[in-house]
Amino acid sequence: MKPDSATAMRNLIAQVRSTIPFGMPEAQMCLDGCQGCSRKLLEFLESELDSWERRLDDGEIPDFGDLNALVKTSKKIYTVLNNNGLVNDE
Repeated sequence: MKPDSATAMRNLIAQVRSTIPFGMPEAQMCLDGCQGCSRKLLEFLESELDSWERRLDDGEIPDFGDLNALVKTSKKIYTVLNNNGLVNDE
């Protein structure tokens, strides 16, 4: 059985948090020239995840568009981090 959208959003948030290196020191992020500011992208994504966690805790039910938007944003940021050598694309 497929999870409801709130459970799917919580699962997505957990997956993003386990995949993206939010705790990476800024000095490690900003070694060489990069394509996009990794620090700012990580801050943005973390604020999006925090916002959705609060909204879910308050009883908001995300729709498919909300899930899809977070997936797209997360993938784009992961791609930039990968291009900057901050994650390993397995």
